[in-house]
Amino acid sequence: MFAQQTPEGYEEALPGVRRRTLVFGEKTLMTEFRLERGSLLPEHAHLYEQTGYLVSGRIVLKIGEASYEASPGDSWCILMNVIHGVQIIEDAVAIEVFSPARQDYLPADEGGRA
Repeated sequence: MFAQQTPEGYEEALPGVRRRTLVFGEKTLMTEFRLERGSLLPEHAHLYEQTGYLVSGRIVLKIGEASYEASPGDSWCILMNVIHGVQIIEDAVAIEVFSPARQDYLPADEGGRA
């Protein structure tokens, strides 16, 4: 699968949190998140391993009991079922890969809800 950059296809996941599925395969799915300063991604857990990279901005990422202030170039891996959340300090862009591929993030024409 190959995808070219486009400003279209973003979906509001929560207030101040927009996402767009970039590419996906049988076992992984890559998503771009656009995060607005002052927004919050509440603590949650899910059945996906989640590996991320902060492209721009600044966030505080809570993984389990630990908190990390992330700056551009920082990365993380969150194992399945680990509670995590994000506080957005500055407008930010993050790229995350989920495994297995999240069915709820698949584009509508691929059988998902996105």
